[in-house]
Amino acid sequence: MSSFAAEENCEEVIRAFLLRTAELLHRHGTPSYRLEGVMGKVAESLNISSVFLYTPTALVISLGSGEDERTFVRRIDSGGIDISKVLAFDAVLEDLEAGNISIGEAAERLEAAANAPAPFSLRVTLLAAAAACAGVAVIFGGSMLDAMVAGLFGCAIAGVTTLSQRSFEQQGWLEPLLGFAAAICAVVISQWLPVNDRLITVAALILPIPGLTLTIALTEIATGHLSSGSAQLAGAAVTLFTLVLGVAIAWRVSVDWVQPLQPMVALPQWSLWLAVGLTPLAFAVVFKAPVSQWPAIVLVVVGGFAVGRFVSETAGTEFGAFAGALMVGCGSNVYARTLNRPAMVPQTPGLLILVP
Repeated sequence: MSSFAAEENCEEVIRAFLLRTAELLHRHGTPSYRLEGVMGKVAESLNISSVFLYTPTALVISLGSGEDERTFVRRIDSGGIDISKVLAFDAVLEDLEAGNISIGEAAERLEAAANAPAPFSLRVTLLAAAAACAGVAVIFGGSMLDAMVAGLFGCAIAGVTTLSQRSFEQQGWLEPLLGFAAAICAVVISQWLPVNDRLITVAALILPIPGLTLTIALTEIATGHLSSGSAQLAGAAVTLFTLVLGVAIAWRVSVDWVQPLQPMVALPQWSLWLAVGLTPLAFAVVFKAPVSQWPAIVLVVVGGFAVGRFVSETAGTEFGAFAGALMVGCGSNVYARTLNRPAMVPQTPGLLILVP
């Protein structure tokens, strides 16, 4: 028997396990209201008193009670959302709570999941990013040429973002550069091709736009996680501002180049629903959702979009957006309660598809 297994009931081992688990959940995109709830349940199942406080880039954790209480502070950079890892972590913790595995086995499985390769290759991910941006362009009402250019830009933006995430340098320059590059390239291309440069710019930037971060921030504030929610809200606002600033500078620089907008070439109605059906799959690949979760993702996303579109036509755009978001939220929670899996799996692509 290994020394870890022999001491797995030791309080120090339990503390080390809880700290590492919280770090992994934080790093792979788990929001504060879920991280604190999940870790509290895990600690309770291991018979240890705990308090978990999550804020972006930081974890404050108190374990034990009375004279034995110890507080830990961890500085952790939040990574992008990786649904495959979140699901793997969730399955391990579920088995641990049920008593099906020991702490040692749970720790080994968590590390294996954290170090597992991405479910999709970089090439597939870049193609999915292109498909997502092209689909959003169609949903915006763009032409086939608009969709093709937006897809090309989206692929390039995803590639640059991936490269920047692998560097250890500060990345504050990335968002304004992406906004400027997307806008200026769209204007330049519009000199030779009959495309809508404004539509292409917004569709190409759909992935960097912090709509999901903003939604999570408001959810955290609404559920009483004021510190994390306020930090997320400030981060989303800064990201959006720098993206808009980059686009605004590009449009200002190229004001003399802008061509009159071409008449929109309406695509057949079936192309819209084809885009609505395929774009969630592209987002699922970008966020690394396993293929087994794709049916639920498509069902929630298409349902939310259909409800939002129907209500928009009858009660106005604002109420339609609310109804669509409500449908996505309800559908995601039904998925979570039925399958005992995180609601963020269908909710993440569902909210992004509603941004247009």
